[in-house]
Amino acid sequence: MMPRSVLSRCARLTQQVPLESARSTKHGVHRGMSSVTIPPPACMLRPLEAPYRYLFGPGPSNVPPRILAAGGRPIIGHMHSEMFGIMNDIKKGIQYAFQTSNNMTLAMSGSGHTAMECAVFNIVEPGESVLVAINGIWGERVAEIAERMGAKVHTLFKTPGGHFTNAEIEQALAKHKPVLFFLTHGESSVGLVHPVDGVGDICHKHNCLLLVDSVASLGAAPLLMDQQNIDILYTGSQKALNAPPGTAPISFSERACHKMFNRKTKPVSYLLDMTHLSNYWGNDGKPVRIYHHTGPVSGFFALRESLAILAEMGLENSWSHHTEVAEYLWKGLEDLGLKLFIKDKDLRLPSVTTIAIPEGYDWKELLAYIMKHHQIEFTGGLGPSVGMVLRIGLMGYNCNKANAAMVLAALEDALKQCRKSKA
Repeated sequence: MMPRSVLSRCARLTQQVPLESARSTKHGVHRGMSSVTIPPPACMLRPLEAPYRYLFGPGPSNVPPRILAAGGRPIIGHMHSEMFGIMNDIKKGIQYAFQTSNNMTLAMSGSGHTAMECAVFNIVEPGESVLVAINGIWGERVAEIAERMGAKVHTLFKTPGGHFTNAEIEQALAKHKPVLFFLTHGESSVGLVHPVDGVGDICHKHNCLLLVDSVASLGAAPLLMDQQNIDILYTGSQKALNAPPGTAPISFSERACHKMFNRKTKPVSYLLDMTHLSNYWGNDGKPVRIYHHTGPVSGFFALRESLAILAEMGLENSWSHHTEVAEYLWKGLEDLGLKLFIKDKDLRLPSVTTIAIPEGYDWKELLAYIMKHHQIEFTGGLGPSVGMVLRIGLMGYNCNKANAAMVLAALEDALKQCRKSKA
């Protein structure tokens, strides 16, 4: 309870506010405010409104109440000791989710693209060779990022939904001699989960680091960073982890750290420079953390809670649960006469299912109908898969058979009600 003297002083200051305001107007301060010519926008004088929707697309997912509550807690300073304790918890949660003992483990202040750029910017120097596997949009993005910062970019290419054999990967590594090879584990633009076994060993044989994108797959499909010899792994908060968008877990192996911290040039981004970020996250062995940027405190609260939920459920239980619900959905889609885009069941991404656009239908009309009449979000393709697929995401909090049944009912309704061409 505040001392009575403090309360009295606060009361006197409150009484003085109208008087000081009047004096300011009297002495001409008000005239100086005439430079404000843009009035308050009408939209900002209304309360915020956002509809409730079933986010059954490729992400973001609906956020469970427990994580919403964590994100809504009163914030603390981003340099408070309690915040550092929460960041330490996040690091341990990421190590569990990634199945790694890497010390250089942290969460980026930004979406999965932030982690993607962090990996490329810190590992690769201008003029160095990079090999990128492209079988959907995420390989395309990494290739452009690497090209923009001056790398010599080489690509392995498959049409959307294709995958690469280890022999194809090794042949390209031997030819291009890259310092970094990029592979997407969960290619959400096509609904494919790519095999990773043996790829890390091949990369190390050719003195190359392996970078893997698991934004759409982490928590939904098996992935073991240390056992599979992945050097840099990142994901996003908004998919199976079910936190709001805006934080991106990432981890670097000792091999990656040796390359990263023995550069001849500084990374092109100050914000994403791991020299500074490693200190902010307490990973550089120094006794004091120095201010680098203001981290998203509420976002870190939510991420910690999402990682706690995953730890409570257990990774293997999460993987099997996503597979069980996905198989239930796949059967239901086939019973509706729809064709799954990824033919090989073992290559289907459990968290994001893709179906070939049903013949004779306008895919945009189908999605608009489902949104209007069922308040459900599905999406079309992305990047090279636009016009080829519809994408359905059931992950984390949204991953259950009741939601799968809702998806199937909405699709059945849309197929009956939307116009079908006669051609």
